[in-house]
Amino acid sequence: MTERETVLLREFKGKLDKLIDLQLKIKSENSSLKEALLEKEECIRKLHMQNEELEQKYELLKMAGSIVGADHDAHEAKIKINRIIREIDQCIAMLNR
Repeated sequence: MTERETVLLREFKGKLDKLIDLQLKIKSENSSLKEALLEKEECIRKLHMQNEELEQKYELLKMAGSIVGADHDAHEAKIKINRIIREIDQCIAMLNR
């Protein structure tokens, strides 16, 4: 082998070693990124479940609030009706005089 071929072979071997090191680093980084992705996906899944639970609780609270509000409104309506009936009774009493 000539000296030029030996130099070219050494350069090729050096570049090949660098390429192999780079490939190993990239594989390692890829594994780390895949792990991080799985963790994030699990976190997202948990947050979606928590969000669904909170939405269900919110709907229940809304429903409970409307029921309580309806009772309050019904009570107010009864008071108004009773006041109107008293006013009508007073008007009838005044007409009977």
